Amino acid sequence: MHRDHTSMGDRMTDRDTEAAEALLDPPAEPQAPSGGTLRALVRDAVRGGHEHDYTEGPVGRAVLLLSVPMVLEMVLESVFAVVDIFWVSRLGADAVAAVGLTESLLTLVYALAMGLAIGATAVVARRIGEKDPEAAAVAAVQALVLAVLVSVVLGTAGVLLAPRLLALMGASPAVLDVGLGYAQVMLGGEAAIIVLFVVNAVFRGAGDAAIAMRVLWLANAINIILGPLLIFGVGPFPEMGVTGAAVATTVGRSIGALFAVSRLFGRASRVPVRLRSVRLDFGVMRQIVRLALSASLQNIVGMASWVGLVRILAGFGSGALAGYTIAVRVIVFALLPSWGLSNAAATMVGQSLGARKPKRAEEAVRRAGLYNMVFLSAVGLVFALATEPLVGAFTGDPEVRAYAVRCLRLVALGFPFYAWGMVLTQSFNGAGDTWTPTWLNFLCFWLLEIPLAWVLAGPLGLGPTGVFLAITTAFSTLAVASWMVFRRGRWKTRVV
Repeated sequence: MHRDHTSMGDRMTDRDTEAAEALLDPPAEPQAPSGGTLRALVRDAVRGGHEHDYTEGPVGRAVLLLSVPMVLEMVLESVFAVVDIFWVSRLGADAVAAVGLTESLLTLVYALAMGLAIGATAVVARRIGEKDPEAAAVAAVQALVLAVLVSVVLGTAGVLLAPRLLALMGASPAVLDVGLGYAQVMLGGEAAIIVLFVVNAVFRGAGDAAIAMRVLWLANAINIILGPLLIFGVGPFPEMGVTGAAVATTVGRSIGALFAVSRLFGRASRVPVRLRSVRLDFGVMRQIVRLALSASLQNIVGMASWVGLVRILAGFGSGALAGYTIAVRVIVFALLPSWGLSNAAATMVGQSLGARKPKRAEEAVRRAGLYNMVFLSAVGLVFALATEPLVGAFTGDPEVRAYAVRCLRLVALGFPFYAWGMVLTQSFNGAGDTWTPTWLNFLCFWLLEIPLAWVLAGPLGLGPTGVFLAITTAFSTLAVASWMVFRRGRWKTRVV
C-alpha cells in the first residue's frame, strides 16, 4: 500500500536524501549524543545566534538543537503556572476557582493566538526551507498585523463582558466578587498574549528557538517576581489580592512581547524584517488567515471542551473546581516542556517539506515522539508515586486536596499516549495540514469526552471522578487516531 503521494522528482529527492543521511546519520548513531558531545550540543542550542540548516545533517541532532531551547522555554512557563497558583491558593478556594473560570474564558484567546502562531510557523518554516528568507520576513509582518487587529477586538470585548461571562460560567457571588478584577485585567491584556505567541512562532519557524526561549524567560521571570509582591502587598507594592496575579502576568507578557518585536526587527534576526518587508501583502495574509482559521477552530474545539468540563465540575462546588484547577496546573507543569519537543517537530516538518524532503520530516516526527514518550512516561511515574506531597504544597483543604489527588493520578495514566498525540498534532500543523487535527479534536473531545464526562459524572454517579476519567480516555483516543492518520502520509503533500 503506497502512502506517499509525491511526484517523481520528490521520490528522486528522497532517495538522494536517504543516501546522504546514511552517511550523516548512520544507524549506529545513539538516540542522543553523550558526554562532551551532548554538553556541546546543549550549549550551542541554548546560546543560539548561529545559522544551522535543519534540512541537512543528522535528524536526531537537528531535533535536539531545536527542542532544547523550546523545552527550556516551556519549563519556565510551566514553573510560572505552578508558582502562580501556589500564591493564589493562599487566598482560598474562591480565588482559585476565579482563576480557573477566567482561564477557561481565555481558552478562546489562546485558541486564536495559537491558530495565528501555527499559521505563522507553517508559512515561515516552509519559506526558510525553500531558502527564501525575504518571503519569510514578509510573512512575519503579515502575522504581526493580524495579531494586533485580533487583540484590539478581543481585549475590548473581554473587559466589557467580563461580569456576564463569569456568571455564565457558573461563578457564585463570592467567586464573582473576588475574581472580577482578575478577569478584567487578564481579558483586557490579550494583546500581550497574542503578540507574544505570534512573534515567538515566527522565531521557531525560522529555527531560531533560542530567541523565543529568552523572550518567554524574560516575560515569566517578571511574572514570578511581581506575582507575590502584588498579591500580598509586599513593601511599596499595593495589596491587590488575586487581581495582583493578573497585573503581574500582563506586565510580564507585555514586556516580553515588546522585547520579541524589537528582536524581530533587529539586524541579527534570522527572519530579516527590513523596511521593504513592512507592507501589506494580502496574498500572504490570506494564506496565514486560511491556516490560522482552521488551526484556531482546532484549538477552539479542543480548548472549549475544557470549558464544558469546568461547567460540569462547577455543579459540584468550589472544592471540586479548585481541586481540578490545582491538578491541571501541576499537569501543565509536565506537559508544557513536551510542547517544546512538539514545536521542534513542527519546525522540522515545515522546513523539511520546504526543502522537498518528506522522508526527513517523517523521521523527525518519529524521533521527537520517542523522546517525548520517554520523558512523559518518567513524569507520569513520579506523579503516581508522589501525588500527595505535590498537591499538599498547594492546599491544606482536605476536600480540595482529595479532588486534586484523584484528578492528577487519573489524568497522568495517559501520559505515554499524550506524548505522541502532542507531537503528531503539531507535526500536522507544521505541514500546513491544520484540518486533520481539527476533525480529530472534534471527534475525540466533543463527541467523546464531554458526553462521556456528563454520563460518568451524572447518571452513573461518579461525580468529578467521571470527568477525570473522561479526560484520560479522550486524550489517549486522540493519540491513537492521530497515529493512524499520520501513517497514511497525506500531510506530506500539503501546499503552503
